[in-house]
Amino acid sequence: MAWEFAKGAGLDLQLYAVRSPGPRTRTSWPTGFCAGCSPTTLADFDWRFQPSVPRGTIEQLATLSFLESGDNVIFVGSPGVGKSHPSIALGYEAALAHKQSYFADCSKLVGDLVHAYAKEALSRRLRLYGHCSLLIIDELGYLDIGKEGADLLFQLVNRRYVLGRSTIVTTNAPVGRWGDVFGSNVTAGAIADRLCHRCALVKITGRSYRLKDVSIGEDDGKGGAS
Repeated sequence: MAWEFAKGAGLDLQLYAVRSPGPRTRTSWPTGFCAGCSPTTLADFDWRFQPSVPRGTIEQLATLSFLESGDNVIFVGSPGVGKSHPSIALGYEAALAHKQSYFADCSKLVGDLVHAYAKEALSRRLRLYGHCSLLIIDELGYLDIGKEGADLLFQLVNRRYVLGRSTIVTTNAPVGRWGDVFGSNVTAGAIADRLCHRCALVKITGRSYRLKDVSIGEDDGKGGAS
């Protein structure tokens, strides 16, 4: 299985293109798929810890039928509840099915688009990100991307919408609050319109998995006022 690392304008985007000419295999995790990502598949997901995750919906998405119809997926929830895990796992399934799949942190993706625009190379970057079978945009809403970044992200989302390409988004901000994220209700509405037209919206609630062993609110043993 061959893996091609796609970099943008000197930035490590944690974004990988996959080309899988070999036989389908599950014997090892393809470390090239997502730099910085922990090896995660749906088999590793702790369904009992996070029962709000609709297992039937996720397993249906894992059949990849949403790619054939050009549908999108939006995972919404607080930090740590388990949004990135299934999104990466779905990307892995797509890679195994020989689908060109990219993963990118939202702020780094937008930063690359801004850089490309400044270098008059935006069309090339939009072609790169716009034509893959699956684009996973992780952590939308965690960092401010500015008006210019929001406008460029709209161009990318719109291109993928027109081409019928699927996009997965993970976000801590409900869609109705994307105006705060993008600094413009108009831009937010346009992006949401394209992403939500044909979309599976997965809302995840509960505690952060990273804090599952932390007893919040208990005495830390150091004494003194809390």
